[in-house]
Amino acid sequence: MAARPLVSVFSTSGEKSGETTLPAVFTAPMRPDIVQFVHTNMNKNNRQAYAVSPWAGKQVSASSWGTGRAVARIPRVGGGGTSRSGQGAFGNMCRGGRMFAPTKTWRKWHRKINTTQKRYAVASALAASAVPALVMARGHKVDDVPEIPLVVDTALESTAKTSAAKDILAAIGALADVEKAADSKKIRAGKGKARNRRYTLRRGPLVVYKSNDGVEQAFRNLPGVELCCVDRLNLLQLAPGGHMGRFCIWSQAALDALNDIYGADGKRIPEDIMANADLARIINSDEVQSVLNPAKRANKKYLRKKNPLKSLKALAKLDPYAAAARESEQRAEAARKSDRAAVLAKKRETAKAKKQYKAQGKAFYEKVSKQGDVCADGFAIA
Repeated sequence: MAARPLVSVFSTSGEKSGETTLPAVFTAPMRPDIVQFVHTNMNKNNRQAYAVSPWAGKQVSASSWGTGRAVARIPRVGGGGTSRSGQGAFGNMCRGGRMFAPTKTWRKWHRKINTTQKRYAVASALAASAVPALVMARGHKVDDVPEIPLVVDTALESTAKTSAAKDILAAIGALADVEKAADSKKIRAGKGKARNRRYTLRRGPLVVYKSNDGVEQAFRNLPGVELCCVDRLNLLQLAPGGHMGRFCIWSQAALDALNDIYGADGKRIPEDIMANADLARIINSDEVQSVLNPAKRANKKYLRKKNPLKSLKALAKLDPYAAAARESEQRAEAARKSDRAAVLAKKRETAKAKKQYKAQGKAFYEKVSKQGDVCADGFAIA
């Protein structure tokens, strides 16, 4: 959580010029859930009311034909001589009708947010901006930045020219993030192109200053670069999209002012819910383990339930007589199987013996069936 006691201060030429104490607010707990919740509600407070016209879809004279004409009872346009007459009107299912539940300007557009929650979210976003891993995870190019949080001498606030601002960013290694934002400029996809928001681009660094001695005019024209006074820190800038880890460039005066804004004389710094977040170490500590019940390692083993319709042993426990009857039936079936095999063997032997004399029988039958010529020796009647 960036709990370093000192942080380096760099001159506008990129050289280390000194050190300053890191404000205590950078040790605040990081709560992405609170940051996301507050950002979502804050972002709703700059919406403009919109609604459809109260008379849209109702600017026609129409009345229902009633029942008895075999048509729906929807209001219908009167008159004749045109295709519009007789058509359905007013209903949201009709062509040219009003929408269902027309939008109204008195919808609840804005959201109230607890002041304590807003302060907690801002403190969390500040603490996250001092963690290099979270800054890089947001997509910022900080490979050439010497240290995070990046603190520049108070002379930064006197910069009056954009060319000088670019030189300062190049000297401290932050120009790569500005170029990333410039290269990401694209034409918006959708109707927003015609609504004064034609281009989109990624966020670059956030320059935080104490007093505006020209720094606003110098940095505001650089793509992706935003500026913020330390007295008016805004969560929408510190955590764009509700994602913590904005790359911030602090002037030394702005960083020192955080000691007065947060702390004993200013806003309360949120405290951690847990002093030690290592749950595994807490659970396995001797103090906790000594009052816990011992681990139940010898778990009782339960036999697998058997189906009595399939298992004879399971059936014997439920109904011994039914088990004995089924066992007897199984033995009888096995006996029938063995007897059937013997009967078949006997029949096959008999059939084989018969087949042996079948050819002789055929030959004898053909011999005795031959009819000789009865008139060969003459025909005489005795």
